[in-house]
Amino acid sequence: MSTAIYLDYNATTPVAPEVAAAMRPWIEEHFGNPSSSHDYGRRARQAVAVARESVAALMGANADEIVFTGSATEANNLALLGLARAAPPHKRRLIVSAVEHPAVMQPALHLRDAGWDLTVLAVDSFGRIALDELRAALQPDTALVSVMHANNEVGTIQPVAEIAALARANGSLVHADAAQSTGKVKLDVGELGIDLLTLAGHKFYGPKGIGVLYVRRGTPLKPILFGADQEHGLRPGTENVAQIVGLGEAARLARKRLPHATRHLGVLRDDLHQRLTYAVPGLVLNGHPEQRLPNTLHISFPGVSGRDLLAAARDVAASVGSACHSDADAVSGVLAAMGCDTARARGAVRLSVGFPTSTRDIELAAASLVSAWRSLF
Repeated sequence: MSTAIYLDYNATTPVAPEVAAAMRPWIEEHFGNPSSSHDYGRRARQAVAVARESVAALMGANADEIVFTGSATEANNLALLGLARAAPPHKRRLIVSAVEHPAVMQPALHLRDAGWDLTVLAVDSFGRIALDELRAALQPDTALVSVMHANNEVGTIQPVAEIAALARANGSLVHADAAQSTGKVKLDVGELGIDLLTLAGHKFYGPKGIGVLYVRRGTPLKPILFGADQEHGLRPGTENVAQIVGLGEAARLARKRLPHATRHLGVLRDDLHQRLTYAVPGLVLNGHPEQRLPNTLHISFPGVSGRDLLAAARDVAASVGSACHSDADAVSGVLAAMGCDTARARGAVRLSVGFPTSTRDIELAAASLVSAWRSLF
């Protein structure tokens, strides 16, 4: 086990002890198929139902609006491609932002290649779309607007409720990828006014290999996988009961911790930012200074490569951007969309804190990063 201070919670989180404990019986003892009619199956089916209720409660949804998937990537694909399969012939336009995760951008590009009209909205220097530009981009044939709730790299939170109001007034459906937001800020699908929402279990102390797609009642959606009729006919395949139970427990913990989580994570993040700003002249914050995730600090160190900096700060485990991208020392597409110049993008580092992070961790990590910067600058 590495002794490095972990500051990469946006990449993944550890499984909470409560989650591991909840999962264990469904790995070691209870093995029934939820579709079976006997006691083994009924017990598994009930466990899935309880988890579904827990996830629904976290986002203010109804239990029958929760669809379990194998990942947030699968949920995003189901949202975009499933809606495209259900859309009427006169609605074949899709709108996304320029800073979407590949799990949204790649399905969008696939639809474009299949003949859909795709509009990619630009973002400002903070990574937020302009509502006026969305208003201008909306057309009668717009089937879906998909804009992430919070960016996985810089943490900027989009005005999703306002986006949804414009889209729904146009007769368009709305999807938001909230994989990074869950457990850090409040999520309420009613307040947001959206039709589809994506979650990832491993981003909020649940297991990997499990995701969720919220589908508002009445939203037209067709499956993109084919088999039996599990998950309301939208996601065939025998349910992964242990992972689903773990996700349900993670959702229960997340709901219990909010809003304390927002305040606690924000204090840690700001402490780290202040220490680095004091010691590194010319340090630049990337992303919105206020409308961003409370745990995310995306900054550019002057005169160095972020990748070289992290290699030198060996006792800090962090990243230069999304863990879903390659290791190549290339400019992040998110930073490019925000208009960052090459030098600023090259020196970028993403530091993300979590519940296990201590004030001592912050102190030691800041000292290590400053020392590494001075050795390279």
